Amino acid sequence: MVPPHAINTKSTAAVLVAVKAGFGDIGAESSFPLLDRLFEDVDGMFAGHYAGYQAIDMRYHDFEHTLQATVCLLHILQGRSRSADKPVLAPRDWELSVMAVLLHDTGYLKKTSDVSGTGAKYTLIHERRSCDFAREYLPRMGVTASEIEDICAAIICTGPRSRISQVSFHREEARQMAFILVTADYLAQMSAADYLEKLPALFLEFQESFDFEQVPPAKRPYQSVRELLEKTPAFWENYVRPMLDFEAGGVHRYLTTAGQPNPYLQAVDANLVEVRRRLQTGTGST
Repeated sequence: MVPPHAINTKSTAAVLVAVKAGFGDIGAESSFPLLDRLFEDVDGMFAGHYAGYQAIDMRYHDFEHTLQATVCLLHILQGRSRSADKPVLAPRDWELSVMAVLLHDTGYLKKTSDVSGTGAKYTLIHERRSCDFAREYLPRMGVTASEIEDICAAIICTGPRSRISQVSFHREEARQMAFILVTADYLAQMSAADYLEKLPALFLEFQESFDFEQVPPAKRPYQSVRELLEKTPAFWENYVRPMLDFEAGGVHRYLTTAGQPNPYLQAVDANLVEVRRRLQTGTGST
């Protein structure tokens, strides 16, 4: 398995090369023109070149996060393709999965007329807004209405308040796509080499969203960056890992090569060790 940080996720071109290589491994070279256009379009969306929308103005949920999640999703798809698990995901399911991961945070994009604050204010509703964006964009890519609903079902599942077991899927392949997207989203974030350095930016995103939604300070889960840091290990151990193991079908197993540890889980564990070290030494942010 390729280490999670082996591909330059600051480069759209580098991630596209990796994705096309993965599609080539399953004999899906016919997907290359679609992938070329998809990556060009989404890169443009986040850069402010998509009509009616501004460039992404998030520091945590930036375009690199989307590319990190895309790489992780690719690795899961590759690992699953080497297993005997059913149903087999066809090249079209791979295409839809890539569409889902590239669009899953487009709900943070602001329209040109939206001049207040940053996209962080939409944190609590960004999954629904991402689906609205997908329904606007994907028909021009030849995606059918039922395929768009598969993509949107997966995107909705990425919300921390969503339970995949309570989402309706009209085919098992779509459920597997949701499992894979959710897993890629969480693992890409928490395994990132700069995860801890970006936590202050995540805290500010939360604060802006709570202000926007008028959540009283007493009802906010984090009052400071340090409290966010303090609660990070429990967030992983009590929520994310059990959710990935059960609600998301344990698809992170496809990241494990026989006889080798899971590189993404290793990277998360290393980040949590560093969290605890910083808290013990008093170097955590306040």
